[in-house]
Parts: sequence; C-alpha cells; structure tokens
Amino acid sequence: MPMDQTNQPRKRPRQARSAATVANILEAAARILETTGPAGFTTNAVARVAGVSIGSLYQYFPTKEVITRELIARSNNELLVEIRKIASEGPPRNRLERILEAAVALQLRRPALARLLDQLEKQLPIVPDRDTNEALIAIITNCIQGAGFSCDPNVESLDVIAIVKSIVDAAGERDETDQLQLSIRVKRAVFGYLREPVSVQNNDWGRKQCAPLSGCHGLMTADGGGNVVAVG
Repeated sequence: MPMDQTNQPRKRPRQARSAATVANILEAAARILETTGPAGFTTNAVARVAGVSIGSLYQYFPTKEVITRELIARSNNELLVEIRKIASEGPPRNRLERILEAAVALQLRRPALARLLDQLEKQLPIVPDRDTNEALIAIITNCIQGAGFSCDPNVESLDVIAIVKSIVDAAGERDETDQLQLSIRVKRAVFGYLREPVSVQNNDWGRKQCAPLSGCHGLMTADGGGNVVAVG
C-alpha cells in the first residue's frame, strides 16, 4: 500500500540553493530537538530557527513528522557513508570492528539527538530505505564471511545489526558517553554471537545443549540491554 503523500517530502531539491535550504531546515530541526525536546519541535519553530518562511518550509516538508523521517534518513546515510569508507580498508575482521565502532561513534556524536530520533522512530510508521538496508547488509555479510564466520545475510547479518542497535539504543537511553567502553561491549556481544558456544537449558525436558550461537536460530535473541540471551 502506498504511503500517504502527506507523510512524504513535497519535493526534492534539485538546485544547490534548494538543497542548502533543505539542509538548513533539517539542521534547525535537529538543534530544536537537542535543546527543547519534542515539546518545542513545531514547524513554526523550525522555520524560525532556520530563518525561512513557513511557506518555504512547507514547500519541502508538509508536517513535522516528515522532517523527523528525513532526520532519521540523514543519520542512516551518515552511517552508511562511514561504513562504505571502512569497507574497502584492511582485513575483514578489522573492518567489522571499525564498523561497530562507527555505529557507536555516530550515537555519541550527538547523543541527545540520537536518543530522541530513536524514540520518535518507534512512534512513526517509517518504511526503511531498501537501498540503504541492502547496502548495509551486503557490507556486514562480506566482513563476517571474510573473517571466517558462517553467515547467512538473512540471519546472521540481520542479527548483528539488531544486536548493535539494541545495545547502542539502550546506552543512549541511559545517557552513556563513554565511547570506548560502549564499543567494547558492542564488539564483545557481536563476536560472541558469531563464534562462542552457548549452553541452552530447557527446564521442561531437563536437558542441556551446547552449540555455536550462529547455529541456534530461533533459540537466541537480544534482551532490552542488547545482551544475547537464550529463549524457549
């Protein structure tokens, strides 16, 4: 089903001046969210901080929800740009570690904004950008396989992304600022998932199984803190 047109940008900038106006509006919205939170986030406030008329803002963004979606897309694109730079340099395992570090760095670069966008994303019917997602999955898969781990793009790669997002989002909610320690926890969780054996106890049957996490599909998940745990 196509999305309501009021939930999409009215038009995309084609000229440098228009692109600069859009970038200015988005940055104004980001500053408002950082300083006042959702309570002060209105189209009138954004137009005022951006120094444009409300009519000019509405040429591109019919609602503040559309602005929010574009801010989320901007953040995702920034991460993808960083990851693409990393993806062509060094051994696969090192590339994967640096990608995980980049995800953490993006969260902590503007932590208040990242935290609010995480919260707002859960409230909006956002359709993920297919090209961005496919590019990210392809890069993650290449690094995992290159490092010698078994990897199904539709399983392990998606699980790794979910683990990282869970830990990083939870850290943002706790206002964490220690980039090094957060990076260590993320890498520990991801590499533990990819290769460390896990014991799964079924209390009903009273039996214990031990197998690589990458082979326990459907038996493992990530809890609210991003830790890999056994279920079922």
